[in-house]
Amino acid sequence: MKSDLLSVCRSGVVVCDGAMGTQLMLRGLTPGECGMRWNEERAADVGAVHSAYAQAGCRLITTNSFGGTRTMLERHGLGDQVLNWNRKAAALARAAAGPDGWVFGDVGPFGDFLEPLGDTTEDQLLAIFSEQIGALVEGGADAILVETMSDPAEAAVGVRAAKSVSGLPVVVTYAFQKSADGFRTMMGTPVGDAIAAALEAGADIVGANCGTDLSLDDYAALAKELKAAAGSAPAILQPNAGAPKSTPEGVVYDATPEEMAAAALRLRDAGISIIGGCCGTTPAHLAAMAGALA
Repeated sequence: MKSDLLSVCRSGVVVCDGAMGTQLMLRGLTPGECGMRWNEERAADVGAVHSAYAQAGCRLITTNSFGGTRTMLERHGLGDQVLNWNRKAAALARAAAGPDGWVFGDVGPFGDFLEPLGDTTEDQLLAIFSEQIGALVEGGADAILVETMSDPAEAAVGVRAAKSVSGLPVVVTYAFQKSADGFRTMMGTPVGDAIAAALEAGADIVGANCGTDLSLDDYAALAKELKAAAGSAPAILQPNAGAPKSTPEGVVYDATPEEMAAAALRLRDAGISIIGGCCGTTPAHLAAMAGALA
């Protein structure tokens, strides 16, 4: 029988997977195309990415559903596919994770701002998130990941939605950038306040994924702040493959698997319980990280 995720996080380190979007682009996803569509029309390709991460040693597999809210899918004229494609996303990840792995039901930003900056009320957002999360649960998710958050209020609504439709663990991760006085979200929220808001809302695991122009040294420093803010709660960190660099071919992330493996050890030593990757990471990066952490 599969172990309880929270119990495992409190006693050791769990390896999560890495980037999905860039892996699908290598298989033909074009810029601006709806990646959720691939859960049905190119399911074998999505499953192959999941399986590559599982074979690399990742025990946490994340669904291909980052843009899976109704508000995001309606931008492509596909709002009627929310339930179908989120269920399929979870089922594909579930098949790859296997009996001993866990599936993160991935919920990204809803694409707008809450009142008063935007026109969406918290009750409306609760319904938007609950619809997506309910479908991910039906498809086989083991935990809900509310990720790449900038606004603690949006993150808190995501937690409430997850708790309202399931009894699964809820994970909240923010995207941070460096400022003159430390790490902050795009909305200007410092690490301590962002993590406190997620925990107060009921999140079980807290941390960060992604970051703007952060080096691997920056992620190591961020890890210490995250763990200090998380207290007794497990912390998660999914760094990019180093800071992005502009080239004639586009933006690249050039940290090597060996560099990511060394970074993973620093995150572990800082007290991070779930370690994975974000932009620019590949199964090769995660295999090196999993090997170093084993």
